[in-house]
Amino acid sequence: MSLVPCEQSFRDPGGFVFRDGSRIFRAIEPSAFETLEQFLASAPAQEFTAARQMVATWLPDSFDLPFELPANYRLAEHECISFPSFPAEWPVEMLASAGFLTLDLAEKCLPHGWRLKDATPYNVLFRGSSPVFVDVLSFERHEPGDPIWPAYAQFVRTFLLPLLAERRSVSTLNQIWLAHRDGLEPEQVYRSLSWAQRLTGTGLAVASVPSWFSSSFSSRVGSDESLYRPRRTDPERATFTVSTMYRRLRRQITRLSSGGRSSNWTKYLDTQTHYTAEQLAAKESFVASALREFAPSSVLDIGANTGYFSELAARSGASVVSIDSDPAVVGRIWQRASENSLNILPLVVDLCRPTPALGWRNAESTSFLDRARGHFDMCFMLAVVHHILISERVPLDEILALAAQLTTNVLVMEFVELADPMFRRLTRGRDALYAHLTASHFESVCSSRFQILRKQPLGESRRIYLLRRKI
Repeated sequence: MSLVPCEQSFRDPGGFVFRDGSRIFRAIEPSAFETLEQFLASAPAQEFTAARQMVATWLPDSFDLPFELPANYRLAEHECISFPSFPAEWPVEMLASAGFLTLDLAEKCLPHGWRLKDATPYNVLFRGSSPVFVDVLSFERHEPGDPIWPAYAQFVRTFLLPLLAERRSVSTLNQIWLAHRDGLEPEQVYRSLSWAQRLTGTGLAVASVPSWFSSSFSSRVGSDESLYRPRRTDPERATFTVSTMYRRLRRQITRLSSGGRSSNWTKYLDTQTHYTAEQLAAKESFVASALREFAPSSVLDIGANTGYFSELAARSGASVVSIDSDPAVVGRIWQRASENSLNILPLVVDLCRPTPALGWRNAESTSFLDRARGHFDMCFMLAVVHHILISERVPLDEILALAAQLTTNVLVMEFVELADPMFRRLTRGRDALYAHLTASHFESVCSSRFQILRKQPLGESRRIYLLRRKI
């Protein structure tokens, strides 16, 4: 049997992660295993696991696996996070949440003689809306009197600078992570800031000052060995220095992520005019009935917008992944899910341009479609198909073919006809191109992949369907 490597696992010299079916294992070299044993027995590790801030980890004496580990390697098993996601799919609110978790764990470890040797968003996954730290090999011993956090620069590159660039409208988080796996350098962000932004606040601290001193530092590299010598001071003073730094980083994340984003879609349900109150109630009743009938364990809400129907699915007991291309509405979904402890993982994903496979050999972060295929037993495509048909010009048969790959059982789909005002607005006078998109045509195309279980009109130009995937 060949090992199936997991995302971003091979870069750690202490071990690598692999998957065996639905189980997640980590093969660990001997010295790293000894450190891991000590950490898992420590008070902070037990606190993090009990609070569900860190992935649960087991170290049994033996495993029944159909392959041999590399010589002298030991094995650990981790709790499986059902749907992994990556920073390129997170809104500002989720990246900030991952940063807060990283700082919380680092600060709580400090009095117990532990620290994080790296600090990257790739160490964090989301269990629903809650961040969970998954790289247990990131914890190492912290020497008393050491006033340095070696992961500081990485934290700035992968949390603060991307948040600053997004805040100052330099780039979106999605664009940053697709182009820069390891975050941004201060000089990259500095060049994009105005002088006012360079001289104030977080821009001054994490972009300007490092950029101004970078040339001076570079001239010393290789000639001044003192730059790399361990530093020691009074233990109490060192702890105060590092703790103060953690608190400063937390304040900077708060400033960069505060003040909720808005867009044309964040007030969609409040301002929509294409449904009457009765029609919206009928749509909700139809979806709720499908949830009761099939009781899905996992739901994918495509084009979730503000997450109204995602919440309906989550409250019925399903684990929900909500996707939308608008980071502002995804951020709103995350906030509501987090505040109400709903099992919803909201992601910034455009189904027409889904997250590609990324990293070394395109194998470190798997594509969204590879993660999603066959994972969900119910999918929603509500008020989204006409956008894909018209704005993206994707044929109806192609949309249904993808839907049949994403759901293992049931699809709830809303179909909008040409007479609908929203449809007419999207066509911009090109009605003749879409004259064939009638309800009868939709049902005919559906028949090759789905069985129509029931349908219901939502006014004169919209219908909602409950479809079951044909085996």
